Amino acid sequence: MGLYHKRPTVADIRGMKGKRQLSMLYVDTVEEAAAASAAGIDMLSIIDPVWTPEMREAAGNCFVQVGLLYGELVTQEDYMRAAHRVMKIGGDCVYCASSFGTIKALADDGIPVVSHVGLIPSKATWTGGFKAVGKTAESALAVFEHVKALEDIGAFGAELEVVPDRVAAEIAKRTNLVLLGMGAGPHADAQYLFAEDVLGYTRGHKPRHAKTYRDFRTELDRLQRERIAAFSEFKADVDAAAYPAAEHLVPIADAELEKFIASLPS
Repeated sequence: MGLYHKRPTVADIRGMKGKRQLSMLYVDTVEEAAAASAAGIDMLSIIDPVWTPEMREAAGNCFVQVGLLYGELVTQEDYMRAAHRVMKIGGDCVYCASSFGTIKALADDGIPVVSHVGLIPSKATWTGGFKAVGKTAESALAVFEHVKALEDIGAFGAELEVVPDRVAAEIAKRTNLVLLGMGAGPHADAQYLFAEDVLGYTRGHKPRHAKTYRDFRTELDRLQRERIAAFSEFKADVDAAAYPAAEHLVPIADAELEKFIASLPS
């Protein structure tokens, strides 16, 4: 990955704080990354297992946060090695929901780190499950203190998930972290949605803050029916000896075939 590129840097993203809202999507296919780039989306979130040079190329000038998976990585060394690997591919920052010690170690090594506050899916048991966080003064203060702790150890940003919009507004005014809002209202620094929600192919629960712009589920279901039909027709052709037909065969001249047969053991 070349050192020089046209996509925003960490300094650029920080410089936009308070000036305009950024758009951000979680994508997990090359096609989605390319579409996001073509649409002018500012930031992408892509998890490490699908982060490849092909994804970097597809993402174009999008600033990419690469997710280091909590639980798949465990030790500080696990995170450090993974972070350097994904940055070498062309990641612009990493997402880390591990301990403050691990986040600080990454930041101290010069790696831009985004962490997570509010509803943290991997740690939701501590805040009562998959529900809003910060709806009481005490809870809101805990979110703010978490943000400040991340700031103190050198984090670059934080995903701010499912907190009241007025709480998000007050926190955003009091931190230099770039706040990536998911269900946190219009005052976070970025509006962050999952591509599957935007495109309408989410299976299972769709969060309240998600907005759907297309109905890919109907089309994907139609395509699946077409796949099954095509595979069934192929099987029927094989069963009936209708495939392969003459047009699928490689020809050989009669004389060459006779010479081949003559050369075989009797």
